Amino acid sequence: MSDAIKHECGIAMLRLLKPLEYYKEKYGSAFYGIQKMYLLMEKQHNRGQDGAGFASIKMDVKPGQRYISRVRSNHQQPIQDIFAQINGRISEELALHPEYNDDVALQKEHLPYIGELFLGHVRYGTFGKNSIESVHPFLRQNNWMHRNLIVAGNFNMTNVSQLFNNLVELGQHPKELADTVTIMENIGHFLDDEVSELYQTCKNEGYTKQEASAIISERLNIARILKRASKQWDGGFAMAGLLGHGDSFVFRDPAGIRPAYYYQDDEIAVVASERPVIQTVFNVPFDKVQELEPGNAIIIKKDGTVSMQEIIPPVTKKACSFERIYFSRGSDAEIYRERKELGRLVLPQVLEAIDNDTDNAVFSYIPNTAETSFFGMVEAAQDFLNDRKNTDILENRHTLNAETLKELLSVKIRTEKIAIKDVKLRTFITEDSSRDDLVEHVYDVTYGVIKPEDNLVIIDDSIVRGTTLKKSIIKMMDRLNPKRIVIVSSAPQIRYPDCYGIDMAKLEGLVAFRAAEELLKERGMGHIIEEVYQKSKAQENLPDNEVVNYVRDFYAPFTDKEISDKIAQMLTEDHIKAEVKIIFQTVDNLHIACPKNLGDWYFTGDYPTPGGNRVVNRAFINYYEGNDARAY
Repeated sequence: MSDAIKHECGIAMLRLLKPLEYYKEKYGSAFYGIQKMYLLMEKQHNRGQDGAGFASIKMDVKPGQRYISRVRSNHQQPIQDIFAQINGRISEELALHPEYNDDVALQKEHLPYIGELFLGHVRYGTFGKNSIESVHPFLRQNNWMHRNLIVAGNFNMTNVSQLFNNLVELGQHPKELADTVTIMENIGHFLDDEVSELYQTCKNEGYTKQEASAIISERLNIARILKRASKQWDGGFAMAGLLGHGDSFVFRDPAGIRPAYYYQDDEIAVVASERPVIQTVFNVPFDKVQELEPGNAIIIKKDGTVSMQEIIPPVTKKACSFERIYFSRGSDAEIYRERKELGRLVLPQVLEAIDNDTDNAVFSYIPNTAETSFFGMVEAAQDFLNDRKNTDILENRHTLNAETLKELLSVKIRTEKIAIKDVKLRTFITEDSSRDDLVEHVYDVTYGVIKPEDNLVIIDDSIVRGTTLKKSIIKMMDRLNPKRIVIVSSAPQIRYPDCYGIDMAKLEGLVAFRAAEELLKERGMGHIIEEVYQKSKAQENLPDNEVVNYVRDFYAPFTDKEISDKIAQMLTEDHIKAEVKIIFQTVDNLHIACPKNLGDWYFTGDYPTPGGNRVVNRAFINYYEGNDARAY
């Protein structure tokens, strides 16, 4: 994606199902869990590079012995920083106490971070919140082991204000209005409630307070706690939690918006945001890594029992399509195929834009994450060329000779590496002043491969704001002097804000929205803007399940092509010599390419939860009223 855009985060949870001595004997180290957590987090650094956190729990420790360790970082390379701290602490202790080196029991007793249960998190700092206090995992502490709660998640709630107020009504005093804190306290409240009920039961059964503690840990019903806590949650989430005594869970939203995958054998149980991460770290085949079903939680009890339990009845699955288009690692077998298919399916529109003239066309891509879609587009172009060659051969079979046949067969689809991103330069673009000049030079171009009669076809994952296209890419492509520049988006037009974890909160930031706005004004249809505002405003106090997405009316008068043409016009400055065309994937083709991830609210406004309609209407109200605020 050439536009800078951020995704919330990734999670990794690992439970060792054998005693630590087992891993020392088989793998040579009792630090097996820490080593695997480093890999699980590093392999998901694509999901967040602004902050990272790690937590571990030791099981069955003596009173007075520390059993929870946590480290967080918002340094420039947070994952490396975290594990440098962990390794530093461990190395320091081993240097002071050489007797720990081969004694697993002493290591567990005295070394921090070693344990049987681990939780890792990587994140992007959305809307300016990148302080260390915002970095997961979050910790809710208590002197009773089973009341300690550690939470990390890949999520965003649309109704955090309502959830916050619910806590206030319960008599709590949450320290801030933030969804992570609110969700943690929400779960924590029902954890406390469950513990209190179990304590009363144990008391009635004649157990002492000390005896009751172990029984409570054993009897805790994690599924019941999650069911009670999540009754009013509205959002997309993959929520992970550890309890101080050793229970753990990962819970996925009922529409499957945010991803979660798991694997279990007799040694480990692991959950992560991406399938290939687990495949790579534990060397397991594709079909052994399972997707956590929507509305379900994987629950791992302290005794190692692993179960899948439905927490919220699943609804129509609307797994986020942006995961497939851009954010997830392309090494996943399914994602790789889907991205190639996205490129293949958009070719007919490309051929129309270049008048089927593949002989005078050069195909390329920007940025590197669009490479897989590029492969699909080029393969489809090669099929088109082969069909043309077959037709020519059949039509001219009586007059062909060796020389003309060789000439015909020698025609190829031309592909080049046209743009190279200057990664180092990007880090300096932080101030608005002089930003445009800097953005223009984010990419270098390859000179000498484009002829004046060429169509230059560049595929991108998606086009969100269009800023980098206008300020950098189109200008630099134009320096190569092609006849025509065709920018291809493997995703459809992004028309609506996201509220489930991707940083697209404002309508006016979307180039498709600005294009529709200009069309409405140019064609004397400005009254539609006023009508959408009035309809949205009238719904402000309605319950979420009664709110309708009237922002769809904003786009209704225009075809996709009309909006695409207007976007091309808006992003082409007057001094650009080449003709510029912009092509977007169709929603129908997106569904064909990504049949398991039908969450398309960015493109259609079809939000998977009631809170989504409230958010999009609030976003429109903010736009109309000139209120520079987020809609959730």
